[in-house]
Amino acid sequence: MFSAKAFGFQALGLALAISSGLAFQAQAADAKAGQVKAGMCVTCHGALGLSTMPNAPHLAGQPAIYIEEQLKQYRSGKRANEVMAVMAKPLTDKEIENLAAWYASIPIEVGQPR
Repeated sequence: MFSAKAFGFQALGLALAISSGLAFQAQAADAKAGQVKAGMCVTCHGALGLSTMPNAPHLAGQPAIYIEEQLKQYRSGKRANEVMAVMAKPLTDKEIENLAAWYASIPIEVGQPR
């Protein structure tokens, strides 16, 4: 059986878990801010994340976690690309999260080949 003290600890744990979840939601990435920041990406990756250059990947519809990781690797130098190193270097973690949220929010449809 549970004692009143054990129940109190469970209630406290639940309250902390809920408040942590709310704090996380309050700090969630902002796709609209990412869209604004993505203006610097348009030349190579297109206005909607569809590449306009043969050596630049499409970003639309990519999972946010993938985009975040790649940008952080470019920023740190772990992943090398002359252009992306320059573009990613000044980005903050929040800007990277916002960019990733923007590109992840763009829907992509796949169909059967004609």
